[in-house]
Amino acid sequence: MSTKATSLRLPEELASELAAVARADGMKMSEAVRDAIAKHIAERREDHEFQARLKKLPEEDHEVLKRLAE
Repeated sequence: MSTKATSLRLPEELASELAAVARADGMKMSEAVRDAIAKHIAERREDHEFQARLKKLPEEDHEVLKRLAE
């Protein structure tokens, strides 16, 4: 699996809490962040309202791209 490096800015308190949770779970902070993101995406996949909004994006993007191409 290929990876992409991404910078993430967190408030100090949240970063400290994340570091403590990761240490207690015996994992690196980056792994804890990846797990949290994967769980968030899985939740969004199950959210019907989110899915409806997501399906509207290509239509909205198409309209913007069409105007830009004129």
